[in-house]
Amino acid sequence: MTMTNAIDPLEWVPASGHQLRLTGVHFDAVRIEGVRGEQVAARLIEATDGDAGPIVCEVLGFRWMYFLLAPGDVCAHSWPLGVQRFGGSGSRTVTYIGIPALDGNTWPLRWYSEPTPTSPYVDHQALLAALD
Repeated sequence: MTMTNAIDPLEWVPASGHQLRLTGVHFDAVRIEGVRGEQVAARLIEATDGDAGPIVCEVLGFRWMYFLLAPGDVCAHSWPLGVQRFGGSGSRTVTYIGIPALDGNTWPLRWYSEPTPTSPYVDHQALLAALD
């Protein structure tokens, strides 16, 4: 049995395809572009023994990497240059992030790292460490 079938999907993960979800409600998000995002994700996955929490990757264009944090986590920290943050209380913008299903065709989005029962969100301290 694969990890995908072993966990109960979080309420904000669609059953099929992909759907937009509002940041600051189900999760906050940190977005990093292209190769840098992939490098940070790889370091984070290695540092967490493969249980990094939810990271969504855009397959096309800028190849953004979205690190999904617990609601409220993004505004509690300062982030380095080139890291975009979405969600959190006091935010004046409304942002939706595309979330793929755990199985099936989710193009142009895919999970780089899936949410798990032990890591339903990316740990912000681990992410900050992976950014250094």
